[in-house]
Amino acid sequence: MKRKITVLGGGSWGTALAKLLSENNHDVTLWVRDEEQCKILRDERVNKKYLPNVKIPENIDFTTDINQGAKDAEILLIVVSTQAIRSVLKQIKDEYKNSKIIINASKGIEVGSLSLVSDIVREETNNCTFVVLSGPSHAEEVGLSMPTAITVACDNMDVAEEIQDIFMTPYFRVYTNDDVTGAELGGALKNIIALGAGISDGLGYGDNAKAALINRGIVEIARLGVAMGAKVQTFYGLSGIGDLIVTCTSKLSRNWNAGYLIGQGLKKDEAIKKVGMVVEGIPTTYAAYELSKKLNVEMPIVTAMYEVLEHGADAKETVNKLMLRDKKEERI
Repeated sequence: MKRKITVLGGGSWGTALAKLLSENNHDVTLWVRDEEQCKILRDERVNKKYLPNVKIPENIDFTTDINQGAKDAEILLIVVSTQAIRSVLKQIKDEYKNSKIIINASKGIEVGSLSLVSDIVREETNNCTFVVLSGPSHAEEVGLSMPTAITVACDNMDVAEEIQDIFMTPYFRVYTNDDVTGAELGGALKNIIALGAGISDGLGYGDNAKAALINRGIVEIARLGVAMGAKVQTFYGLSGIGDLIVTCTSKLSRNWNAGYLIGQGLKKDEAIKKVGMVVEGIPTTYAAYELSKKLNVEMPIVTAMYEVLEHGADAKETVNKLMLRDKKEERI
């Protein structure tokens, strides 16, 4: 069934998902903040800044008026940075953000409030059904129609199956899940581990170090997730270990790239500037660190990343401290 969908965010992921949805014959509008960018997208049908190798279908509309985009939409697809989601939702008039399906495709935790995106949506909208879309999915590959598998999670499985149908294509396979918290946390926290993987590579360490980081990273993610009410099984699926693997091992990952630059000696802000896009893992590190303290969850990798980012701790010495912690039994 054809649905009217407004995509909030004109970066690489928003553009790729808008293209996919339009190919599935949905009525798609893409909202972007900048008038000049909007005109370029509308006229040239290429997102030169974020997704230059992908042609944007002619049937996608563009707007800088968020209320015009949201007014008649049945579904809002959020693809802006997590730290901007609350302010973006506040821009939409109340009558245009009631009783809709809201899908979140961003991955992070709000700094300060320590809120997941589901919490933000619950606080800023009325009577909306929340869905999270997560999994190993580089925008560059989805935009080029390369095989990808992801998860959509929703408390209402009927809605989850509806969204599954909306996104499914021969190259985009969608699974359903009812663990919203687990899917959100898997997608958010893996960015911290990807920063660490980039640092490890930037320091010149090998595959052994990265394998250990990925494995112990998913253990930390699952610990915090269970403490927050998620199902441990979720973290061994696409939105957990699947997303963690792709983000920690690919040079397409902005979090890996930022970590690599830090491992090479750049400061945090210098790395962000050089990457040139939002690096969600950095603010998420701060939020996860605060959550680990609040919930008394042991997260040594997250703590180490916090020390590097917040206090400028030497990356190589930080790795040494992780390796030289008290010996213990392996526990999941």
